[in-house]
Amino acid sequence: MLAKYIHEVNADYRRIRQRIPLGVLHTKAEYDQAVAVLDDILDEIGQQETHPLADLAETLALSIEAYEDTHVAMTDASGPEILRSLMEDHELAQSDLPEIGSQGVLSEILSGKRDLNVRQITQLSARFGVSPALFMPISTRTPKSRTTKTRKPRT
Repeated sequence: MLAKYIHEVNADYRRIRQRIPLGVLHTKAEYDQAVAVLDDILDEIGQQETHPLADLAETLALSIEAYEDTHVAMTDASGPEILRSLMEDHELAQSDLPEIGSQGVLSEILSGKRDLNVRQITQLSARFGVSPALFMPISTRTPKSRTTKTRKPRT
């Protein structure tokens, strides 16, 4: 019985892997595909942490993070600093980002008085075409032993 179950799971897993890069990401193409799939999943599930695809989103995010830890140099820049840099690169004013909140909310985020929430991170990553991990707090996206790397946001 167990052998039959493993055979069925293997077949299902292979079908899923043809569309979704699960596991260790070895190439930039796999990374780009994983980011695109994660963005689509986040669009689908929104903030529903109990959605059936939430575990898949978390698994993809961990694979993306592992790839970035190995292949993408990172700075100690915070989410607000990265957002400010992206706004400058795209010549955006605070009023150009109404999806994030009022200008007052955006001012508090940029000054570090307020953290970005999941909805805002999702919208910013989609708008700028970057990984949501870029806006995560430094302590959750960069192990302490890797604080000497430098990363420029992709634009």
